[in-house]
Order: sequence, then C-alpha cells, then structure tokens
Amino acid sequence: MARTAVAGGIRLIEITWTCDRPQQLIQQLREERPDCTIGCGTILTQEQLKSAIACGSQFCFTPHIDVNLIQTAIAADIPIIPGALTPTEIVQASQAGAEYVKVFPIQSVGGARYLESLKGPLPHIPLIPSGGIDLDNAVRLLEAGAIALVLSRALFPKALLKQQDWLSISQRVSSLLEKLG
Repeated sequence: MARTAVAGGIRLIEITWTCDRPQQLIQQLREERPDCTIGCGTILTQEQLKSAIACGSQFCFTPHIDVNLIQTAIAADIPIIPGALTPTEIVQASQAGAEYVKVFPIQSVGGARYLESLKGPLPHIPLIPSGGIDLDNAVRLLEAGAIALVLSRALFPKALLKQQDWLSISQRVSSLLEKLG
C-alpha cells in the first residue's frame, strides 16, 4: 500500500502500529524511500513509542492525549501528533507541547464546519483532521484551515485492496493530489 501511495505522489506515509510488523515496515520503507517521511500511527503506550523511535519513525500519531507520550517524543525530537476532538482536548495537547493536533473523528462531528468553528478561537494551533476524509471533502477541509489531512479508506477502498488493484489505487492518489493542487 505504501509503495502504491508513493507511486501516486504521496511522500508522507503513516504505518499504523496495529498492522503486522510495523517496526520492520518502517525500517524497510525508510531504506527504500529516503525521499519520503515515514512515521507511525495508533501509538498507545510508552513501549510502543520507544519501539517506533528505535526503528526510525520520523513522526508519531496517537488517537488520544497522553502527556507522558508527548514529553517522550519531544525529548527524542520526534514530532508527535496526538488525537483530540473537543476544544479542551486540543488546547490540552498544545499546552503539553504538541506542535500539531489531529482532530479525530472529524466527519462524525461536522467535518469542515466543525474545523472552521475550532479555528475561530484556536487559530494558533495547527490542526490535522482525520476520520471520514474522502476525495469529496478533502479540499473543503483544507479551505477550513487544516494544515494536512489523514486519509486511508478513501484512497484504499477495501474492494480495490482485495483485488490488489494497485494501479487504480495509485490513480486515486494522483487524482486527489491533482484536486488539491
């Protein structure tokens, strides 16, 4: 999947810690694709974070706010993007030292309209929406103030994955990047 995303033009790849052998995948992709930024997602514990750092992860996403994880990543000079949903959680993540905050699950709470509402009182906190982002709402989220987007299911539909239709997936990636300008 990562190779297909790169073939389509994406240069920032997240390997979820819930997949099979994430450490080896991160190391392999770092070696194969030095032109890409390779990191991990769904980090829940200190042990996982330390393993991610040890295998060369260049950034980490968490689905939640954990001040200890944020401090460990900062000490290791690894960008960490904690997940948050409410304004209180977003501010807590920022105050704990996170440079960016993942707003998850964005589509469940209003998508671009919700992001615009957050940016009003929190314009200084860079937000990265995740959850339910697709080819149709990606542009609107960027217009609403997102600095980046987390996409997976929209680019990698289950049917295409099952068929291993890498060409169609690569074309979806290219189309998205073209649409985003």
